[in-house]
Amino acid sequence: QVQLVESGGGSMQAGDSLRLSCVSSGRTFSTYAMGWFRQAPGKERECVAGVSWSGGSKYYADSVKSRCTISRDNTKNKVDLRMNSLRPEDTAAYLCARRGSGTKYYNRDDYGYWGQGTQVTVSS
Repeated sequence: QVQLVESGGGSMQAGDSLRLSCVSSGRTFSTYAMGWFRQAPGKERECVAGVSWSGGSKYYADSVKSRCTISRDNTKNKVDLRMNSLRPEDTAAYLCARRGSGTKYYNRDDYGYWGQGTQVTVSS
């Protein structure tokens, strides 16, 4: 069973930067694409960013593209999400996920394992 554990959330001010980390258990981390999603109350879960198994291909949602960087370290089974210029609308629970089948980062149905999430709250 794969476990994904996120960290790095908290309460922040508009304009701040954040770094979220997700560590995976298991030996096969380096063979799977990973994604970061977020879900705000009353809204659908949306993919913020994704990264291929090698780190060579990345995806960003239009809403964060200019403010966001996803990276991974396969030697540490870790994937990070950095976001700057935070806005109140970035307030959400942020979850990392491991993609199984499929090729679309934004398709949440393609992800088989999910972390519990870390809450990010941005105040104006």
